[in-house]
Amino acid sequence: MNISVLGAGAWGTAVAIALAAKNQVVMWGRNPRAMQEMEAARENIHYLAGYPLPESLQLTADFDAAIAHASGPADMLIIATSVSGLRPTLEDCALHRPRRIVWLCKGLEEQTCLLPHQVAAEVLGDSCELGVLSGPSFAQEVAQGLPCALTIASASAALCRDVVTALHGNAIRVYSSDDVAGVEIGGAVKNIMAIATGVADGLGLGLNARAALMTRGLAEISRLGVAMGGKAETLMGLTGVGDLILTCTGDLSRNRRVGLALAQGKSLEQIVSELGHVAEGVRCARAVREMAVRLGVDMPITNAVAAVLFDQMSAQDMIQRLMARDAKQELKAR
Repeated sequence: MNISVLGAGAWGTAVAIALAAKNQVVMWGRNPRAMQEMEAARENIHYLAGYPLPESLQLTADFDAAIAHASGPADMLIIATSVSGLRPTLEDCALHRPRRIVWLCKGLEEQTCLLPHQVAAEVLGDSCELGVLSGPSFAQEVAQGLPCALTIASASAALCRDVVTALHGNAIRVYSSDDVAGVEIGGAVKNIMAIATGVADGLGLGLNARAALMTRGLAEISRLGVAMGGKAETLMGLTGVGDLILTCTGDLSRNRRVGLALAQGKSLEQIVSELGHVAEGVRCARAVREMAVRLGVDMPITNAVAAVLFDQMSAQDMIQRLMARDAKQELKAR
């Protein structure tokens, strides 16, 4: 199968490495100099250093050539940009009348509060098959060939089947779903919860506090997921609770690192500068807070994280705010 990965960040590179084992893969990046350096070193020295690229993986900064590579009826484009880069990349793809597109990004579009599949529908309509690939997965571990499990979600059973064929095997298991909204909500909101647990861990609040935040965070994710058309059972799977566990507890989690830094009193600007990578939970928090208000969904942890990020609330005040909420009966608290 011919596949073009559009985006040469850490996750796009890791997926391209995994796909290259069984497919003809081209990875496109918009910076010609960076792509030349990557070709010379045969590794992504800027975003995924230390993990060699397979000799079969082709690199290019020529967008038209990358699209042409995956223009056949059974081929596919995989967009590996951040959520903010999804719309412009889709608009560029639309000029070429693509047949099949899968995206890897997790979050809501900040300006519109739209999920990725809603952005894709606005740009492309029903002109091609669309899907999202998500799940608990750190780029470094996938590039290293360590085991992981992912979910492809699409209204197209054929697209799901072909993504499974392209990626499933060896160290990667791929499951399929038709609940695109549920998969996307799980992948988006868990990043906000990882910031919250990072704050709690950074303040030394203990494992009990982490478990409480994760559990109540899952309740928030489920409430919003159902309100936005997702299925509750999807949030109990890989792209909900699975991704939540990984992102809230794993030391490789950028969003968790944001929370740890907030607990140290660092400014958001300093944190983002030091990360050097996108932490989608930061951009997503404002959009999710706004969407929750629109839909009347109670999301106290999300609101508290957004207040720390954007409203000058301290990390200590965030925890006090959450702990001071009125007591609730367990069944009603869900």
